[in-house]
Formats: sequence, C-alpha cells, structure tokens
Amino acid sequence: MSTDLSVESLSTPEKLALMERLWESLSQRPSDVPSPAWHGAVLAERIAAVREGRTSFVDWEDAKKRLQARGS
Repeated sequence: MSTDLSVESLSTPEKLALMERLWESLSQRPSDVPSPAWHGAVLAERIAAVREGRTSFVDWEDAKKRLQARGS
C-alpha cells in the first residue's frame, strides 16, 4: 500500500499528532516491530556494567530535579 502524503505541508502540531497515531497503531502489535540486534548488545553491556559495579543508579526524583535544573 502506498500513500502519497506530503508531510512537509503539515504543521508541527499536525506532524506530532500523526506520529502519535502511527505509534499507537504500531504499539498494538509489538511483535510486528522487532528490535534491532544492536538493542540486545546495548542491553547486554548495561547489564554487565551493573553486575561489575561500573555504573550506579539515581533515584527518579533526583534525576528529574537534575534534568529540570539543566533546563533552567
């Protein structure tokens, strides 16, 4: 199926609404959207970093505060 859609002619709010509709549609059947192999490699590295003590965690509330402070 081919749909001729001029995305360039859409406003930013229209583009965002279209993205949301597409994501909602895709998320209905996640098995139809496989993760690329590199996702598995990244996850494996992060798990290894936790096991080996090479990383640490930050409380979600603290992380939000730090992010908000960056934006100010």
